Amino acid sequence: MSITTTTHASYATAADLLAVIQPSTGGRDILDPATGELVGRAPEHTAADLEAAVSAAREAQPGWSALGHEERSAYLNRAADAVEASAEALAELLSREQGKPLNGPNARFEVGACTAWLRATASFELEPEVLVDDGGRAELHYRPLGVVGAIGPWNWPMMIGVWQLAPALRMGNTVVMKPSSSTPLSVLALVHVLNAALPGRVLQAVSGDRTVGNLLVEHPGIAKIMFTGSTDAGKAIIRNSADTVKRLTMELGGNDAGIVLPDADPQTIAEDLFWGAFINTGQTCAALKRLYVHEDIYEDVVTALTETAKATPMGVGLDENNVLGPLQNKNQFDIVANLVQAAKDSGARIVLGGNPEQGQPGYFYPTTLVADIDNDNPLVAEEQFGPALPIVKYSSVDEAIEMANALNVGLGASVWSSDKDKAREVAARIQAGTVWINKHGAVDPRVPFGGAKQSGYGLEFGVEGLKHLGQPHVISY
Repeated sequence: MSITTTTHASYATAADLLAVIQPSTGGRDILDPATGELVGRAPEHTAADLEAAVSAAREAQPGWSALGHEERSAYLNRAADAVEASAEALAELLSREQGKPLNGPNARFEVGACTAWLRATASFELEPEVLVDDGGRAELHYRPLGVVGAIGPWNWPMMIGVWQLAPALRMGNTVVMKPSSSTPLSVLALVHVLNAALPGRVLQAVSGDRTVGNLLVEHPGIAKIMFTGSTDAGKAIIRNSADTVKRLTMELGGNDAGIVLPDADPQTIAEDLFWGAFINTGQTCAALKRLYVHEDIYEDVVTALTETAKATPMGVGLDENNVLGPLQNKNQFDIVANLVQAAKDSGARIVLGGNPEQGQPGYFYPTTLVADIDNDNPLVAEEQFGPALPIVKYSSVDEAIEMANALNVGLGASVWSSDKDKAREVAARIQAGTVWINKHGAVDPRVPFGGAKQSGYGLEFGVEGLKHLGQPHVISY
């Protein structure tokens, strides 16, 4: 097979990117969730388009695999260069389509994370493991699986897309991506930019509705599905992939708990607590979504969080002053609004927010803090996925741990304390894939990440993440 690369190009504005990814006719209108204005038109790919993409990816895979780790890593670094060259245009398009502001831990941050993950994934070493060497010898190798189907979410569409495609490509697989129907333009633009640096046909994207996604999951030519999204959607993928016995990496719902120990300093931790909960306006799988605070410092933590929230501007993402944006879609807005209303009706104390403006454009829900709330209240027990944080008071650490572990999910969690030894003792008792101390949601490309319980299975990031994109292959002699 002959492998060639396309000519490198960079883009200055979102309009430049839209000009090359929009269909010449037809397509589906994508609206800005902050203003309701037209962002662009997304192609509606068909079953035939998906079939063509999978066939092309299968044809390209042997040649891509034959390049070896070193050359594939070089391609990933070139792809990172391409993203950097078009970073501002990608961030502008992301802000307009997803709603997140340019500044803060948002659109520019997300595009920067794409380059960081590409480079980090290219740097990992994956050598054969010697299992036995005592006269006989057994080695564990990891071989490419084939074609990986990557199904991404609408909250971090570019960054999570790279989390999926980078290790898959590095391991010698080819990739067919299916972006969320809410944010297809961002992913199509990212794939177009990446393909300026990658060999032809190793990375492709198909845009469409759930029907196209189901066909990808069921396709016998797809060896593995990587999915980030809700637990319910993940369960459907598990069922639909069963007949072809696909490998799966499922990063599903979280509803992460945070426990503030009585020795924590409210003023010291307030800003990190706030961003742990409200990064991307709360629309993050591993965001802090229920906060347990010891009764001795409860009111002090509530006050410190309120001061931080009041000082954090929300608005249209292209305004350089804003660092919080709208909810991405009407359905998510309604979920948050209904959960906060249920908390109000139950007698919980609305410390801040809870009163969205009527008749305004965009799906803006104000930063909301809810205190004096029961642990079984729906705002606590269900993943709200928005800018509303319930704060639950506890009396003993055992009680807090019991409440944190009570749900059937466990993506991430955090412990906040001035004593790291005490924090580690508590962290060891929490049922979650990752427990952070004095921070929350701080993912690192070098550190494996995955969920416990119904938050999914499989690992991403680091060398362990690479292994999950390979077929274990033992050679014994």
